[in-house]
Amino acid sequence: MYKKEKTEKLKSNIKYLIKSRGETRMSLCNSSGLTRTTIYNILEGKVVNVQQSTIRKISDFFGVSYKEIETVDFEEKEMVESSISLHGNMNPAAVPIIKESLLFQNLDKRIGELAATHPLTYYFGTACNLIGVLLERGISGVNDPGDLLIIKKGLSNSDKEKLVYDKSTKKLFVTCAPLFDSDVFCVVGEIIEERFNG
Repeated sequence: MYKKEKTEKLKSNIKYLIKSRGETRMSLCNSSGLTRTTIYNILEGKVVNVQQSTIRKISDFFGVSYKEIETVDFEEKEMVESSISLHGNMNPAAVPIIKESLLFQNLDKRIGELAATHPLTYYFGTACNLIGVLLERGISGVNDPGDLLIIKKGLSNSDKEKLVYDKSTKKLFVTCAPLFDSDVFCVVGEIIEERFNG
């Protein structure tokens, strides 16, 4: 069973590496010194025990680890690596999710307190003081109910879109305008990311 799993992993990795590196079965054969029959037999699942020298030639051709080609899913690995920040291996930020109807009464609470009392989502990127606002009514022409807005809490002088709470109508809206009458409006914060429902 173990050999079969390794061979399956090797087969799927060869297919992925050929496709992702812009190679062909032919170029793999020509450059690695392996016969077409050998490569085709592996890819068609006709070989259960692939010789170590063959595996080494294939891994050398693609410039990948000889040990990993039989044990690691390269497609999954490269997808994860491409989504990791270029600033190093950062941990994602835990972001408390607050329902729209509970937002105003929770705005003054600290993130740590909110994280302990609300469900969490995660944000991959450099930011602090984040909350997630789960829209229940939606925002006309912008967002639907069920959308989640990741917000950097607090006032911001940037011209980026901000989520603002209108105290008179008790509704949220999105704007890029910089200044507000704090008696009427409450700036929730700058919109960092939108996650659309469905």
